[in-house]
Amino acid sequence: MTTRSTALRALACLDLTDLSDSTSQEEATRLIARGQTPFGPVAAICIWPQFVSGAAARLRHSEIRLATVINFPAGEEDIERAVDDTRQALRDGADEIDLVMPWRALRRGDDALPRAMIEAVAGCLPARHHLKVIIESGELADPALIDAASRLAIEAGAHFIKTSTGKTAVSATPAAARVMLTAIRDSGKPVGFKASGGIRTLADAQIYLDLADEIMGPDWAKPDTFRFGASGLLDVLLGALNEGAGA
Repeated sequence: MTTRSTALRALACLDLTDLSDSTSQEEATRLIARGQTPFGPVAAICIWPQFVSGAAARLRHSEIRLATVINFPAGEEDIERAVDDTRQALRDGADEIDLVMPWRALRRGDDALPRAMIEAVAGCLPARHHLKVIIESGELADPALIDAASRLAIEAGAHFIKTSTGKTAVSATPAAARVMLTAIRDSGKPVGFKASGGIRTLADAQIYLDLADEIMGPDWAKPDTFRFGASGLLDVLLGALNEGAGA
């Protein structure tokens, strides 16, 4: 695979993200503009819930999907609040919900609570909306726990399983991605994968695309099934594409 083809593939699968503490509605607007690139649109933008309604109006006629975060970043255990926040985000115009699983409950041996939250939030989503469940793989750490979290999320109704919030010391890793992709393959369900946190270079992106090709097959990783969650990756991809265009 050439540098250009990798960059184009990664760009189409990018959830362009701004979840910084200092962001604003104006920054969300700029993010939308950045997502419409000369080489095609990103898959989605991912922003805080309070900015969704303003962004939705600007994306009404766009191919770019609008994602927001729920139960983020701590992964608390209040199911009712997660459901209420999800319903509000959907009313405001979100297409995709990135939900942090209450991973601490799973780590202490309680799988009923995470399952109940995921099922409750999944039950709120209309057709053609996506639920991405963040398992916080860096905090779970143990491959057996990462596998258990992945399988639980898939069974409970996730459309994607996602590595990380990007707010912890360890975010996405190839080792965790391998466990998660294997769980998707073994489930036989049409569930996607999202690598998030610490993906900053074209080489980083290539690693995860190669894993998806190896485990799921060479035609599997596309926007409906594969995403990168990143804030700085877009500039790297555009740099590679602009360099290739000038070659």
